[in-house]
Amino acid sequence: MVQEPQDRRVVLETDVQPERIDRALARALPDVSRSRLQDLIRTGQVRRDGVVVSDLSLKVGAGAVLDVMIPAPVDATPVAERLDLVIVHEDDDLIVIDKPAGLVVHPAPGHDAGTLVNGLIAHCGESLSGIGGVRRPGIVHRLDKDTSGLLVVAKNDLAHKGLTAQFADHGRSGPLERAYLALTWGAPEPRMGTIDVNLARSQRNREKIAVVRPDEGRIAITHYLVEEILDAGTEVALVRCRLETGRTHQIRVHLSHRGHPLLGDSVYGNAFKTKAARLGEAARAKLGVLGRQALHAALLGFEHPRTGETLRFESPIPPDMADLITALRTKAPV
Repeated sequence: MVQEPQDRRVVLETDVQPERIDRALARALPDVSRSRLQDLIRTGQVRRDGVVVSDLSLKVGAGAVLDVMIPAPVDATPVAERLDLVIVHEDDDLIVIDKPAGLVVHPAPGHDAGTLVNGLIAHCGESLSGIGGVRRPGIVHRLDKDTSGLLVVAKNDLAHKGLTAQFADHGRSGPLERAYLALTWGAPEPRMGTIDVNLARSQRNREKIAVVRPDEGRIAITHYLVEEILDAGTEVALVRCRLETGRTHQIRVHLSHRGHPLLGDSVYGNAFKTKAARLGEAARAKLGVLGRQALHAALLGFEHPRTGETLRFESPIPPDMADLITALRTKAPV
């Protein structure tokens, strides 16, 4: 079914105070993101009292009649590809995916096909609305290519706006909850604590994230709990991490900064590769099969952007990590 352009009319109430036109429209049209409305204003799709408006800072007040023409969404640039997606939950507004390790979330240089976005476009089809004017899934947060686990994606502007606000708030005033399971070289001390150090793109290697001074970069906070010591000889630990912020590579960098990088992390734990020789034969073999950082997004909770219902999902540890854990436990003390 081809979607048609929409004409939306807003008549401001008589008791409203003058405010920027984009703010007034965002309040009156909650299902359309403010950034989308700003694009429509810039491109001449909004009229005030019959006159085209292009100035975002224009103040509108009581009784103003605003007409918004929302063009039909165009097809997304990424092509639709049929992928075997593990769908944990889906409704008209959003979809929760249990992402396998190795799957890239969004097309990027070197990964222009076979991504989660390609698969979602094929799966959702016409149910996708024009997020930003393009029919595509709204990526609210991401997982690294080699991190497995739970990911929520918006299917329309309303969901994208609501979910983005929750992730920006980091769960301070709502039910947003994210927890990861990681295997680390050594066990952080104390066994339960918080890592609070700022992060920024490395100046030496733009593909890496680095710890920076408190007055630089972005605030990054990780709460952790050592759940189990898995190998007495090398002291490999199973650590649960709860994110208070969600920065790129946050858990990997924070734990490496504390001297406990993730098993299999070739970017932040390369200096610990020789420790693998101290593992038992079975554990060494399973670590080789893993071939990635041992990190899994095991829990995701949030408020449904339309219904207000609290949704909470859990994902079991995937087989590659589970097999490694089993092999590591064979050397754990009785």
